[in-house]
Amino acid sequence: MEFSSKLLENAVYEVSQLPGIGKRTALRLVLHLLKQPNEQTTRLTSALVNLKSNIKFCKNCHNISDVILCEICANPKRDQTTVCVVEDIRDVMAIENTDQFKGLYHVLGGKISPMEGVGPQDLTIASLIGKVKQGEIKELIFALSSTMEGDTTNFYIFKQLEGTEIKTSTIARGIAIGDELEYADEVTLGRSILNRIPFENSLKA
Repeated sequence: MEFSSKLLENAVYEVSQLPGIGKRTALRLVLHLLKQPNEQTTRLTSALVNLKSNIKFCKNCHNISDVILCEICANPKRDQTTVCVVEDIRDVMAIENTDQFKGLYHVLGGKISPMEGVGPQDLTIASLIGKVKQGEIKELIFALSSTMEGDTTNFYIFKQLEGTEIKTSTIARGIAIGDELEYADEVTLGRSILNRIPFENSLKA
């Protein structure tokens, strides 16, 4: 792709680094921004800079938040004894949209993936195990996507919990194998949470 401007080329390159954005789409987005009033572009860049500079992670669940303790963890009406283990904020948002889960979350920040160099130490697994050993949590719900990496992560956490009395369950397989939670419709996802099964049963399937 030939560019008449180095400034344009640099902008297109940076935008194309975003996931799912190829160079043609990046070019279209950059040209669109060029046509907009300066104020709009300034608001966009300011929002991104503020996001990167000021975003926090909840000290309890590691969810993205504006404050030290996110709104979900700070809500006294939530069930403090049930924790849903998810990969990232997109999964929290998807499950919250079902209005079927009233417990807390624990955001791992990814899944174990040796192929991508992601090990247990790169996730918030140690924090999760620490919370379980404090004795306040009665049930962990594994809600990672049903991929090899998701199943590996679930099993690793399950093995780390051996010797504890905590109940472990996994969302029902209404979610197709390989599907990400964020793309599941709310009814299917809601039912998969309500119809969750003991994690040991999923190992026999």
